[in-house]
Amino acid sequence: MAYKSKDTHQKKSRENEPFSENIHVGRNALRELLNGDRDIEKIYVAKGERDASLSRLLATAKERHIPIVVAERSKLDDMAGFLSHQGVICTTPAENYATIDDMLALAESRGEKPLLIICDGVEDPHNLGAIIRSAECAGAHGVIIPKRRACGLTGVVSKSSAGALAYMPVARVTNLISCMNELKEKGVWMYAADMQGDDYHKTDLKGSMAIVLGSEGDGISRLVKENCDFTISIPLYGQVNSLNVSNAAAVLLCEAARQRHTNE
Repeated sequence: MAYKSKDTHQKKSRENEPFSENIHVGRNALRELLNGDRDIEKIYVAKGERDASLSRLLATAKERHIPIVVAERSKLDDMAGFLSHQGVICTTPAENYATIDDMLALAESRGEKPLLIICDGVEDPHNLGAIIRSAECAGAHGVIIPKRRACGLTGVVSKSSAGALAYMPVARVTNLISCMNELKEKGVWMYAADMQGDDYHKTDLKGSMAIVLGSEGDGISRLVKENCDFTISIPLYGQVNSLNVSNAAAVLLCEAARQRHTNE
């Protein structure tokens, strides 16, 4: 069984989570963001709202692969509060996203082999924030997340990272498989964290590598797992058969850091 959270309330709590300060209301706000260099997390469009000016804005957003969500007008009303949203609201991340090249350049600047984390559909912002915190503490060079069906860099993620988000590059990619293949071509090996893998204590984690973590509910998806080079596991001795994904990340990252910074 893959590492995943046993917290059954996570999806519900995320749905009820208050919207952060990273919300931009109305068409002018969207236009300015599209003309600037700030990343756009997601665009919400009221159902049935479509005219020439909005269509042009959304066409630009689609060219940039920005997720567009069609929602009931009541949802946008709730998000906007007392502001007039003109049928469109967009959200931006707490921090701008990095690129894969940024992460590899960081490793090179430190004279280290890349140590990356790939999150395959982690949805809970507290988990993502905790993973980013652990990655920064372990000296990793970046965290990679997918654009769809996963949490982005929200205010809650930033708070949960306890300041680590300011130092840890996070890349958001359209396709995880393509990203993994790109990293493989650059000499980075993929290590899937799964209960059916080799004991992480007995695995060499000193090379160029990315630790692949699955979602809270389903673990690592089939295609992502099939594209990994190795599978590693954390032996458990209690009655519960899996760790929370952020806890598993901390354990594996600390072991990778230990191996890289000692002569054992």
